[in-house]
Amino acid sequence: MEKAKTEIQALENTYAAAELAKDAAGVAAYYAEDAVSYNRNKEPTIGRAAIQERIAKRIVADTSGNKPTYTVVDIFADGNQLVEIGSFLQANLAGLPADKGYYMSCFEKRDGKYQCVRDMGVTTLPAK
Repeated sequence: MEKAKTEIQALENTYAAAELAKDAAGVAAYYAEDAVSYNRNKEPTIGRAAIQERIAKRIVADTSGNKPTYTVVDIFADGNQLVEIGSFLQANLAGLPADKGYYMSCFEKRDGKYQCVRDMGVTTLPAK
C-alpha cells in the first residue's frame, strides 16, 4: 500500500505542478481517456479531451496566483483499482487558504500505471 500511496502522491504533485504552470494538457494527463469528472455546480465532464478543455478554460481565466497542493489522506486498493481520499489547498499569495477541501479519485491501473477514471471534490469553506 505504501508503494501505491507514493505513486498516487506523485500523480497529485504532477497535477499541481501542471496546474500552477497553466498546462491544461499536463493536468489532463492525470485522467484516463474515458474518465468522468464531477465538479461543483456543473454537470459531469466526460472524457479526457472534454476534461482538458474545461481545465484550460479555468486556468486561463484564473489570475489569482493561488498555489495548489493535493495530499493523499487515505487509499483503498483491490487488484487494479484504487480509491484515493485526498485533501486540497489553494493558497493565496499570502499563504492563506483561498479554497480547501477534500476529493475522491478512483484509479485503474492501465498499461502499468494508475489513471484516474472518476473524481469529485468538495470545499470545506463556507459558501459566499
